[in-house]
This record gives sequence, C-alpha cells and structure tokens, in this order.
Amino acid sequence: MRTNKYYLAAFSAFFLWGFFSLALKPIHAYPSLDILFYRVFFSVIMMVLINIIFRRNVIRQNWNHFKSMTAKQQKNTVALTLGGGVFLSSNWFVYIYVMNHVSVNAASLAYLICPILTTVFAFFMLKETLTKWQWIAVGISVFSCVLLSFNHFKDIFYSLITAATYALYLVSQRKNSDLDKFLSLTIQLVFTALILLPFYPTYSGPIPTEPLFYTCLLMIVVFFTIIPLFLNLYALKGINSSAVGIMIYINPIINFLMAIFYYHEQVSTLQLFSYFLIMISIVVFNERILFSRKSKNVPT
Repeated sequence: MRTNKYYLAAFSAFFLWGFFSLALKPIHAYPSLDILFYRVFFSVIMMVLINIIFRRNVIRQNWNHFKSMTAKQQKNTVALTLGGGVFLSSNWFVYIYVMNHVSVNAASLAYLICPILTTVFAFFMLKETLTKWQWIAVGISVFSCVLLSFNHFKDIFYSLITAATYALYLVSQRKNSDLDKFLSLTIQLVFTALILLPFYPTYSGPIPTEPLFYTCLLMIVVFFTIIPLFLNLYALKGINSSAVGIMIYINPIINFLMAIFYYHEQVSTLQLFSYFLIMISIVVFNERILFSRKSKNVPT
C-alpha cells in the first residue's frame, strides 16, 4: 500500500496537468515568453514565502545535511538540482508555445512521446529494469505514436523537443534525492528566474493590465505548477522514473478529450484508435498495481 501512494501522487499530478489548457488558452494572445516570465517569477515568490514562513526548520536541516556531504556529493547535488531547473524551464517555454501557437493536439503528442523517451533514458542512464509486460506496454506506445505522427511531421518536431526536456527532467530528479523535494523545486525555480531575469527587460511585452491575465496566472502557478510538480517529485521518491513516465499518458488523454469536446478540434479515426491503444498500454504497464497481482519471494 505504501507504493500505491506514490502512484496516486503521480496520477494526481498528470491528471491536474491535463486541464492546463483551461488556464492557458484564455491568455493565448500574450506572447509565450511573457507567460513563461510571469509564471516563473510568481511561482518563485510564492514558493520562497512558503519556505520562509512555514519551512524554516526544513531549510536548516537540509543545509546541515548538505554541509555534511562530501565535496563530490555536494557537486553532484548542485548539478542535478540546477540542471533540473534548466530542463524544466525549457520544457515550459516550448509547451506554452506549442499549446498556444501550434495546437492542443500537438501538445498532447509531446506527452505521448515523453513516456517512451523517459523509459529509454532511464534504461540507459539509470539502469532501471522493466518487466516483460512493461516492455510490451512501451511497444504498444511506440506503435500508437507512429500512427499519430502520420501527416503531422511539424507536430512531431515540436513534440520531440517538449518530450525530451521533460523526460530528462524526470530522469535527473530520480537521482536527485539528497534534498527535500519542495526545497529542491524552489531552488530550481529561483535558478530559472535568475536565468530569465536579464532577458525580461528586452524580450517582455508591456506589463499586462487585464484581470483575466492575473487570474489565469494564479491558476497556472498554484494548480498547474507548484502542486503537480511537488506531487511529481514526491512520486519519484517511491517509484522509478519509468513508472512516473508512463503516467504522463494521463495528461495527453485528457488534452485529447478536451480538444474534441471543448475546443472542437478535428480528429481522425486513426487518432482515436491510437489513443485507445495508449489507454491499453497504461493498463498493461501498471498491470501488477491495477490487478493486485501477488508474487512470492520477490526480491526487494
């Protein structure tokens, strides 16, 4: 049952992200870079305040723990934390651009490719192993993504970039386990804000004045940034990157359903069949959890 709470955390994170377009589409007229600027800056302000007001003991404990590490461990922790910030901010910018200026379907396709890339990266970089059923699920996913790529090569280009940045973020943070997850996320966002700050005066547009922008931004910061990212990092404490990665499919499935029923985008029978295969792959990948299959003498 302890493992199930990590699966629930991963599921909840990607379930929330599936509705991201509700907060993002109403402000599609604003440049993607502006949305990224304000998303990062507002997230940093809120998370720093939370840490300073409510988590000072956690900061102190983590600082003492960091000082007790060897020089090699400190260097590795810093590299993984700051590198994760770079991957995350890159993913945000490309995703916002694709969602607002390409299509919701293209954004969905990115997170269909992402679990496959996460599994491959984790296999080669972290030496994570998969069961026979999980490899079958990956095969089904690859086949469904090939079907979705027909006549959508432009979408594939943007989708691969979006997927690769988030897959690398997941794999890197699986190894980054020495610091408190919420504190680690705060450091990553502060680092991202420092990178973006010099570009803000030159590349930002006029300061938004519409209340709608700030209402949507508040939703983005709380419900589509801080909460799901924390749940995502928490899940990585208890399950491997491949398992979290396969949960990403929840996001594009919701996006796809919203593209059809809410945004009324045109979809083909081939796309419907591909998404059906993806749903099957999720069930197959998590068959041990979903069907409570018991086994004896399983090594820990």
